[in-house]
Amino acid sequence: MAAPRDVTSLKQLVLGRQDVQDMSDTETELPPDLMTINMGPSHPAMHGTVRIVLTVDGERIVKSDVQPGYLHRCFEKESEHATYTQVFPYTDRLNYVSPMINNVGWAMAVEKLMGLTGNLPKRVEYIRVIVSEMSRMTDHLTCIGASAMELGAFTAFLYFLKAREWLYELLEKVSGARLTHSYVRVGGVAKDLPDNFDQDLTHTLDSTVKVMVEVEDMLNNNKIFRDRMAGIGALTKAQALATGCVGPIARAAGVDYDVRKDYPYSIYPEVEFDVPVGTTGDCYDRYLVRVEELKQSIRILRQCLKQIPDGPTMVDDPRVSLPPKRDTYNTIESMIRHFKHIVDGIRVPAGEAYTFVEGGNGELGFYIVADGTGRPYKAYVRSPSFVHLSTASQLIHNHLIADIVPIFGMINMIGGECDK
Repeated sequence: MAAPRDVTSLKQLVLGRQDVQDMSDTETELPPDLMTINMGPSHPAMHGTVRIVLTVDGERIVKSDVQPGYLHRCFEKESEHATYTQVFPYTDRLNYVSPMINNVGWAMAVEKLMGLTGNLPKRVEYIRVIVSEMSRMTDHLTCIGASAMELGAFTAFLYFLKAREWLYELLEKVSGARLTHSYVRVGGVAKDLPDNFDQDLTHTLDSTVKVMVEVEDMLNNNKIFRDRMAGIGALTKAQALATGCVGPIARAAGVDYDVRKDYPYSIYPEVEFDVPVGTTGDCYDRYLVRVEELKQSIRILRQCLKQIPDGPTMVDDPRVSLPPKRDTYNTIESMIRHFKHIVDGIRVPAGEAYTFVEGGNGELGFYIVADGTGRPYKAYVRSPSFVHLSTASQLIHNHLIADIVPIFGMINMIGGECDK
């Protein structure tokens, strides 16, 4: 077999010996220049929804321009052309990993305008908290699992997505849809929990606890995982407060703020749970905070299953509740009421209101301006993912290109909330 030809000799054949010598001298004398490169939106870690224009010195990031906008949602403008009930499917597609919490937040904003806050049946409040905490778990399982997978821990990803699927199957039994549920209604929920739900959820929680033990054994003291996460993308408490960060990102930096504790709503004052707070504000602390929040959600769900009372699943108020189907088909009054609810929408008194809940990524708020019709005059969502994405340039600065993957993953940017 012939020996491979030397690359220099090939250049000499094409350019001539003197040209090759001149080219080598020129290359060694050129000063190092900064390079501008694209990362995303097709990069796997960008999830198809974000592009980052990086200026790098070798592998180190000198400057970055984070550009969302590749998932066109238009939540606010869409909501202005829909009835208050028709907005629920739009909220599903904000944070589409934990959509039940979005449903609850929107319903609470409309109920505040209508003076229904605190007047809902107790069973409704418990059901809303149950589906919200299940959604919080699916959010954290997705964030941790996907982030671990992007660092090479594929087994942890499969284990956590297995647990997430158990919860999705239960939520599908509740609402009829696996992901975009549209389950909550103004004044209540669409229907009651299915038969044997408490046994099914208890079994799912027990199985999830076992999976979490396995994943923590795999990741917590794994040298590769800790080297990629610890000390990476650190955010101080002052920086978190200055940039408006909330949720696990802020709590990992030492900000002890949770809407469920600081501005309690629904039946959260009736259950016991702790708010985990970190110290270093880096990716590893964000991971630990989310793991502990999974445990606290399980704790809340077990209490709810023990305490949930019987009762109706919709407030007894003709302004918001549809008449029984039998009456709709047999009395003119109920038929007219049903028709007006569906076609014109729930009539909300003129005014404005802002309500906020603890979403999977922190404070999720809805601001509504009502003009007395069945459709919002203006709607706005305070989406935590959008706020957190604004810190990405600051967090990845002076890190290596490879560090973008864990930083971006633990920000847990959800495209539907950002491109609203």
